[in-house]
Amino acid sequence: MYYSDETISEIFARNDIADVVGMYVHLTKKGANYWGLCPFHGEKTPSFSVNTNKQMFYCFGCHKGGNVITFLMEYENLTFQEAVKELAERSGVELPEVRETEEDKRNRNLIQRLYEVNKLAAEYFFKLGRTERGKRAIDYFRKRGLTDETILHWGLGYSQPYSDDLYKFLKSKGYNDEFLKDTGLVTINERGANDKFWNRAMFPIMDERDRVIAFGGRVMGDGEPKYLNSPETKVFDKGFNLYGLNYAKHSAKKYFLLCEGYMDVISLHQAGFTNAVASLGTALTDKNALKLSKYVKEVYLTYDSDGAGTKATLRAIPMLEARGITVKVVNMKPYKDPDEFIKNLGAEEYQNRIDNAESSFFFELRIKASGYNMEDPKEKNDFYESVAGRMLEITNELERSTYEEAFAKHYNVDFKKFHELVIEKARREGPRKPSYRTSDEGERIPKKKYENAAEKKLDDKVLQPQRLLLTCLSDNPTLYKKLASVLEVSDFSEGLYRKVAELAYRFCEESGSVNPARIVGAFEEREEQEKVGAIFQTDLPGEVNDAERAKAIEDTVRKIKLNSLEEKINAAIEAEDGQMVTELLKAQAALKNRTNLII
Repeated sequence: MYYSDETISEIFARNDIADVVGMYVHLTKKGANYWGLCPFHGEKTPSFSVNTNKQMFYCFGCHKGGNVITFLMEYENLTFQEAVKELAERSGVELPEVRETEEDKRNRNLIQRLYEVNKLAAEYFFKLGRTERGKRAIDYFRKRGLTDETILHWGLGYSQPYSDDLYKFLKSKGYNDEFLKDTGLVTINERGANDKFWNRAMFPIMDERDRVIAFGGRVMGDGEPKYLNSPETKVFDKGFNLYGLNYAKHSAKKYFLLCEGYMDVISLHQAGFTNAVASLGTALTDKNALKLSKYVKEVYLTYDSDGAGTKATLRAIPMLEARGITVKVVNMKPYKDPDEFIKNLGAEEYQNRIDNAESSFFFELRIKASGYNMEDPKEKNDFYESVAGRMLEITNELERSTYEEAFAKHYNVDFKKFHELVIEKARREGPRKPSYRTSDEGERIPKKKYENAAEKKLDDKVLQPQRLLLTCLSDNPTLYKKLASVLEVSDFSEGLYRKVAELAYRFCEESGSVNPARIVGAFEEREEQEKVGAIFQTDLPGEVNDAERAKAIEDTVRKIKLNSLEEKINAAIEAEDGQMVTELLKAQAALKNRTNLII
């Protein structure tokens, strides 16, 4: 799908990136940029920056970057067209009729048909649940305590005991095998076609826009696996979607209850806790945590009370906290999960457990303490040592002091002595080698990692100067004429860097300025967009005056030109073009002897 340059320019003009990003990320202005915790990876120290002059975002930790459109695409998991439409609606831009490429049309049609066939399958399963054969699934739901109203509300149904029943139904509706292979509903190979779900009580899975995107099925009888989920498709990402979110997002509660399974969510909603959600057939992912942070700032973990549930809770806590979510843990004992708890003790007692939920910090300490014999002086001391180490992970001194005081009070330990233990442990372990650099605004920024020494050498020698120069050009487009007289587009590394340089030069020629946000938008792949975003986030280290900056730019231009000549000389030698080698060597010598290039 194609939008004109004028339309995209208006979208950018009316949607300031700091305003849009600020709807999802808490930003604080420091220096020329805004900073916040990255919404795309877990971190405790902000490394996510928003530059309003360039209308770009960039994370120095995970290296994601781009413009306001790509931010919305990444955060909301939208297509380019959906992001443009949302920004247009937000800012009152009237979108014209668009020209659609054949590939755009195919992708749009495929996604629409996937939503269509999933809805059709959900209706089919629902109707089967009302047949004589499907009565066993409905009876199962009723036996689990669900009312007919709840069964209807969640669209619960049944899949036949025949392994190709749904396949035949969908074929009768005109769907061909090539398409059905992409739906996740059937498996088609040389041996024939088989339904993904058969002889199961069916749970339709909806996204937050109430579209059926997948299914879960509980086997009727003793078969394995007990629960089965749809495979991932173009519309279903297990690690991104949450069961029940389409209903929970409308809850008046300011927090979510995070469960492990379908029945837990449905039972809680039936009992009045309409803010319950669950991850889908997998452990909580960072994408789930990101999705949750979009809606709430507090999550109550109500996982199973067994060992597996405890491990899942311990794994989820740091993931959620890294997204700025406060976490509390609901005690389900003596029952295994919310479904059993509600059936036996009722909604009032469950609310009481919520009101008295344990903070994630004390939950972690309690589980840690269970691994020590607190009656043994040595093991008790080992526990205190372990907790002191945990305290060192809290970098904010005031926050650490608060937790130290809370721990001392809870475990009846002398606060002063425990604080001294923390200080002593920090002294014994010594300073930890930082895996970050410090920005001009004092922010900790993780250092870039390289696969090997050769990659780092190439980056330091060839690509780093090009990034620096393109950033300087975007900050000061008046450099263009001087640069263009010395550096041609072909002097930049072939591929991504050369295309960026070509666009930057073209913008300068046409409008007298570089538009990094538009340059990012010229690339279709998200990985490329992130790399382009990184190019425009390079600057000279520390504070420099105008003369020092001019000299640095001069040196950078010389490096790029010399690197380019070196590559061309090597290519000429390989081609055995003696005349070209001679000419290039002369140009190289002249460049080395030239005192001023652009100053």
